[in-house]
Amino acid sequence: MNPTSNALYIADHYNHRIMSYSKGVNNGTLVFGGLGSGIANTQLSFPIGLLFDAYSNNLIIANAGGCNIVRYTFGATNWQRIVGAINGTCGSTSTLLNSPHDMAFDPMGNLYVADRNNHRIQFFNADQLNGTTIAGITSSVDNNATTLNAPSSVKLDGQLNLYVADRHNHRIQKFLRY
Repeated sequence: MNPTSNALYIADHYNHRIMSYSKGVNNGTLVFGGLGSGIANTQLSFPIGLLFDAYSNNLIIANAGGCNIVRYTFGATNWQRIVGAINGTCGSTSTLLNSPHDMAFDPMGNLYVADRNNHRIQFFNADQLNGTTIAGITSSVDNNATTLNAPSSVKLDGQLNLYVADRHNHRIQKFLRY
């Protein structure tokens, strides 16, 4: 939600686009994408997580099918990669993601990514492409306190504790400040 304009932004997952809806208006407006699924920086591939960055007036998109987190500047014709592959390559190394579903920024600009198909949370220092696994074990599925099974959402509280929606384990995991 854009607090200034009250526009609601929605990641239209299966239509590979971002839409906006104004208060009191039934029809949406195409913001970006809608050119079919693809890995070009003019396309999206199954976008799912979405943040409105009021400071920069950008949208941050978890581009699940593109295996990356991207930044879209309003009015631009393409996105810019924040982390993950620029060419849609999925993987489990420290620089790759596999179906990222959500992300959160802390006040220092560090990025936390729910890397769903790698069953982990990746932490990226501000403006860095190399991440560190801070929750879950890469490509390992279980239901004990240190593992995750398809994490789908991440949120930080005021003390920077991390909350993870651990989808297939049907639980919310809390991890103390990293």
